[in-house]
Amino acid sequence: MRLLSYNIQYGFGSDGIYDLSRAVRLFDGADIIALQEVERHWSRSGFDDQPALIEAMAPSFYTAYGPAFDMDASTLQEGRVVNRRRQFGTMILSRWPILWTRLHLLPMRRMLSPLNTQNPALEAMIDTPLGPLRVFSIHLAHVGVQERLMQIEHLLALHHNATATGGPWSGIDDEPSRNWTEGQPEPACPQAAIWLGDFNCEPGSAELARITGSTPYHPGARYAGGFVDATAHLGQSLHSHRKDIAGQDLLRQLDHCFVTADLAPALRAVWTEPAQIASDHFPLWVDLG
Repeated sequence: MRLLSYNIQYGFGSDGIYDLSRAVRLFDGADIIALQEVERHWSRSGFDDQPALIEAMAPSFYTAYGPAFDMDASTLQEGRVVNRRRQFGTMILSRWPILWTRLHLLPMRRMLSPLNTQNPALEAMIDTPLGPLRVFSIHLAHVGVQERLMQIEHLLALHHNATATGGPWSGIDDEPSRNWTEGQPEPACPQAAIWLGDFNCEPGSAELARITGSTPYHPGARYAGGFVDATAHLGQSLHSHRKDIAGQDLLRQLDHCFVTADLAPALRAVWTEPAQIASDHFPLWVDLG
C-alpha cells in the first residue's frame, strides 16, 4: 500500500506558475493521498473549484474535501445572489471507498500579527488491505510552537478517545422509517491510524516529540496506541520543503507520516522527490505492506 502526502500550495509551483495538473500527475502509483492547501474560489487561482478539478483529473479515486477556512465569495447577478464560498483546506483521495469522514477544526489563537488562519485535520475511514484504518490529512499552524502543541494535544485526545467515541453514528436505528443509515450497520472506528501532512515542524522539535513520546533509555520503544515516525523508524533523513531565505536555499522536512505502533512493522520505505517543482513542498511517499 503506497501513501502520498503533499502540500500542493494551491497549485502554485516553486517557479511561481499556477498549474494544478502538475501536482495531480504525481498521483500515479499512490493508493491513499493526503493533500494540504487545496482551495475553492480564490482570485489567485482563477476562482477555480480545486477539489472538483482534482476529482475530474483523478477519476479512479474516491475523494473527500475538508475546508477549515471559509468566507463569503458570493456575487450578485441581475439581482440574484449566486452563493459561493472561498475555502481553503485538506483533501483525501483513496483507491478504496472512503466509508466516512470527519473534519476537525484545530485550536487556534487570535493573532495581532502576522496573519493566522484556522487549521484542519480531515479524518477518513478507509477499509484497506491492511484492515480498516483512520487516515488523517493534517495541516498544523505555521505561526508558532505553542499553537502547534495545542493542536497536537487536541489530535491526541481525539485519537485516544476514538474507540470510545466511535464513528459518525452508532447504535441501532430506532426510527427505521426515516432510514437514517440506509440499512448500514455501525461503522468501524479502529484505534489504528495514519497521520499524514504538513506539520510545519522539523525532526527533533518539541512538537514531534509530543506525538511520538520520549523514551531516552529505550529509543526503540513503542507505546501501545501511540505513534511512530515513519522517517525515523526507517532510519531516513529527508527534505520535504524548500524556501529561499536571504538568498540561501533552505531545505528542511516539514511533512511527515506517523502511524500507530501496531502498523510500524508494516513500514517498508519512505522518500521524497526534491526535483519536483509543482509546489514549494516535495511529495512525501510511504510504503506499507
